[in-house]
Amino acid sequence: MTNESQTAGTDGADALIVALIDREGGYVAHPADRGGPTCFGITEAVARAHGYAGPMALLPRDEASAIYRRIYWLRPRLDAVAMHSVPIAAELFDTGVNMGPGVAVTFLQRALTALNRNGRDYPDLVLDGRIGPQTTAALDTFLTLRHPGGETVLLRALEALQGERYLRLAERRPANETFLYGWLANRIG
Repeated sequence: MTNESQTAGTDGADALIVALIDREGGYVAHPADRGGPTCFGITEAVARAHGYAGPMALLPRDEASAIYRRIYWLRPRLDAVAMHSVPIAAELFDTGVNMGPGVAVTFLQRALTALNRNGRDYPDLVLDGRIGPQTTAALDTFLTLRHPGGETVLLRALEALQGERYLRLAERRPANETFLYGWLANRIG
C-alpha cells in the first residue's frame, strides 16, 4: 500500500490538484448547494473532518491541496491507477471530488465489467468502489487488449456514467438544476 507522503509530485496529482483548485475558485456559499460553503471546492464538512477549524473563506490553498491529495487521490488509490493510465486517474480524480471517490471508482468498475466481452478478457469486478488488485489487473488487461483506442473508449464510458448521474441528480432534486449546466459544461469532456 502506498504511504500518503510517498509519490508526492511523481504521480501526476500535483498538476491535477492545481488545475482543480484554479477551476473551483475561492470561497462560495450558494444557498442551493447541499454541501454548504466551500473554498477551493472543499466543503466545510470535509475541511472540519480533516482538522481545519478556521473560517471557510480563509482556508489556505495549501491545506486544500493537502486534503485533495490525501482524501481524493491517495486514499482511493488513484496513484495506482495512474501507473496504468494518467488520463483515467485524472478523470476519476475529478469525478471523485465532485461525486465522491467511491462513486468514481464504481464507475470504473462498472465500465470495465461491461467492456470485458462477457468475461472473456477478465472476470467481472465486484462493484465495491475500491481500487484493489482485481480492478488494476482488469484495467491493465483492458488497456493492453484494446490498445490503441481503449483508453479513449473507457474515458467516454466514465463520462457517460458521470453525465447520467448529473441528470438523475437534477431530476430527483429540482434545486440541483441550478448546477446542472455547470456540471455538464465543466466536468464532462
